[in-house]
Amino acid sequence: MEPAWRQQGRGRGRGQSRGQTPSDVCVCCFVGFSFEATSPQSRFDAIRRSNQAAAQRLAEKQYSSSSEDDDDADDDNAGLVKRGRILESTFTTYASQTGDVSDLEHTRQYLNEAFQSGAVTCLICIASVKRTQAVWSCVGCYCIFHIPCIQKWAKDSIFLVSSATDEDFGNKNHPWPCPKCRYEYSSQQTPTRYYCYCGKEADPVPDPWLLPHSCGQVCDRDFKPPCGHRCLLLCHPGPCPPCPKMVSVSCVCGKAAPVPRRCSNKAWTCGKICNRTLPCRTHTCTHTCHAGMCEPCPRVSRQKCVCGRKQAERQCASPVWHCDQVCGRPLTCGNHTCERVCHTDVCGECPRAVNRTCPCGKSKCALPCTVDVPTCGDTCDKKLDCGLHTCSMRCHRGPCETCRQEVEKHCRCGRYSKSMPCHKEYLCENKCSQTRNCNRHQCRRKCCPGKCPPCDLSCGRTLGCRNHKCPSVCHPGSCYPCPEVVQVKCACGSTSLSVPCGREKSTKPPRCRELCSKPPSCHHSSREHHRCHFGSCPPCKQECQLPLPACTHLCPQPCHDQVLLKAHPQGQLAGPWEQPSAPAFECKALPCPPCQVPIPTACLGKHEVSPVLCHVRGPFSCGRPCGRSLTCGNHTCSLECHTVTPDPSSEKKEAGKECEQCEESCSKPRPAGCPHACALPCHRGNCPPCTQMIRQRCHCKITTLYIECLKLTSADDEGKKWLISCKNQCPKQLKCGHRCKEQCHEGECADTCNQRVKVKCPCKRIKKEFSCSRARQEEDLVLCDDTCRELQRKHTEVMCVHTHTQVCWSSRTLNCTVQG
Repeated sequence: MEPAWRQQGRGRGRGQSRGQTPSDVCVCCFVGFSFEATSPQSRFDAIRRSNQAAAQRLAEKQYSSSSEDDDDADDDNAGLVKRGRILESTFTTYASQTGDVSDLEHTRQYLNEAFQSGAVTCLICIASVKRTQAVWSCVGCYCIFHIPCIQKWAKDSIFLVSSATDEDFGNKNHPWPCPKCRYEYSSQQTPTRYYCYCGKEADPVPDPWLLPHSCGQVCDRDFKPPCGHRCLLLCHPGPCPPCPKMVSVSCVCGKAAPVPRRCSNKAWTCGKICNRTLPCRTHTCTHTCHAGMCEPCPRVSRQKCVCGRKQAERQCASPVWHCDQVCGRPLTCGNHTCERVCHTDVCGECPRAVNRTCPCGKSKCALPCTVDVPTCGDTCDKKLDCGLHTCSMRCHRGPCETCRQEVEKHCRCGRYSKSMPCHKEYLCENKCSQTRNCNRHQCRRKCCPGKCPPCDLSCGRTLGCRNHKCPSVCHPGSCYPCPEVVQVKCACGSTSLSVPCGREKSTKPPRCRELCSKPPSCHHSSREHHRCHFGSCPPCKQECQLPLPACTHLCPQPCHDQVLLKAHPQGQLAGPWEQPSAPAFECKALPCPPCQVPIPTACLGKHEVSPVLCHVRGPFSCGRPCGRSLTCGNHTCSLECHTVTPDPSSEKKEAGKECEQCEESCSKPRPAGCPHACALPCHRGNCPPCTQMIRQRCHCKITTLYIECLKLTSADDEGKKWLISCKNQCPKQLKCGHRCKEQCHEGECADTCNQRVKVKCPCKRIKKEFSCSRARQEEDLVLCDDTCRELQRKHTEVMCVHTHTQVCWSSRTLNCTVQG
């Protein structure tokens, strides 16, 4: 019989028999129209379009469960959709007849575990159950085991039970229990073949489109409890769902008219008062419609005892009761009264009116009930409590005394004997050394008769899970599997997977659909949304948005608080035999880059406004001539665009103090030492001080300086040296190769270099920093330590061995040459 979902064809072959090939079917059946009066090319195009449509349908609708591990799928959403479609196909028959799948949650849980990797575990071997392995399912707890594991378990259980006593040794008719729920099976029910869940098909072939270990047919098993209907699901693990059939039933009290109800939930109440007469025959049931017998009457009434002498307030549900008074009615003899307590029947005859015997029972006599029977005077001869001897006293009233005869008694274990009174038990002090039924502990009971009691100690052996110990009483054979269930959780703990104890380390944590809740490791208040995961979060890709240090703009670059950079190696390789290690990476926070926002900025002379990058913004020269009117009124400033300090009392176009002076020379004699003529036009009064600028190279011969003539001529030697200096770092190179750190100066540079350099030990393992001048002047600043010497010694030994090998090889080659 084919599975239910295979009983109709798929794709282009839909509706054709299994043995019929596509070539046997008319092409018109595939495309849906006749090819009369059409060209071969058009028919070919129609068939090609039909094939493409069928392939598209298969690509969209077919899904498989044959993946060995669903967790290895590249797309999580695709795996979930595939699993959901297979579950829907399993519930197709049930849903088509009922339209409701709300009662399938328990069964759906078993189906989800059948799909989920690591969820189905054999409790005997604590290993995952693969979809291609032969399995057996318990009918009590529906737990799945490997066929070889459950067969070995059943065999061992039967052997242990039969070996408990010598009489049953070798008997194979004992039952064996399920490892999980202890449901007992007979020896004939030991599984011998691999069947599907419903038991219809033996050795089911793994099908990628079906549930693992399923035959794909309708389950058709009887519901539990039996109702006459059968399961409508496809072959499935776990219990069958509640019966979905609709039946017409009345309420539980039978007063309401029948209504259609689900067979699994057909008991219902009409809500009316029961009103059935209670067993007290006085009151009626006040409860609403209910099933079964009515509850006892809860009311209280005054009732008489069975003898009728007393009355008391009692529950209606218990009308019969006895008081504590003795009957006391006279018997038929007229001499005695009834000694029975509160009763309803006749008191009866006097018990002393019949023929009575003496206390020992050897003689009988008929006496009035008022006269006691005398003793006969013979020996009592009643059996004593020991059961071996008789009472030697004369006939007497009351119990016989204890047997005091001396007898030879054997102890309980039979090793020793002793003469002692018959009523005493003889137990020796010898302790039993036999092993109890657990085969681990000795009996150690005093005077044991040989049948040692079962071991009452705790087993305490470590279970297969390696986490717990067996809590049962000490027993032979293997312990039962650990009953504990462990939750394997995701990183955030919101998603968990229940696995047997011992599998939590080898089970892959479940995928979580919640968002990651880890706090951000950068300056942002929250991370980018991503799923819950183990390990470190991916790098933040949000914009930095930190204020830049030199401006008010925000950094537009991606977050750079955790940038993965390649770490620099700490040392060199010890030799060619040492393999270089993989490059190490470390996370570092990088500074924000310079601001690249263009800022409109005016030039020094206010000639134009140009965009300048924010990080280099500031006064700049546009390169044009200044153009401001000089003080002479005849010329304009020809200097390159420069800063002009505004003067409130002068016009905007007039030259400022930063502009050049008029180049016309003055005819008046110049001060001593000044080689220039007066720059002012003809003027009255003394000439102003010489403001001409002398063009002078600095000491380093790189920068051209403009120095006022008055300052240069009036300064002393030290002042001239300071004026001629460009105030930049000296570009000259010292003897050590470093650049001079002093400002631009005259003459040779000082031979003292403070640049920090790294100095290594002779073996180049230890590195330290010193000033350059000290490193050149002093020797042996860094010496090798014991570790360096040990490495040098090992290196020397290796080289010696290598040299000795080469010498030996050369000698052998020479000998071979001479002999040849």
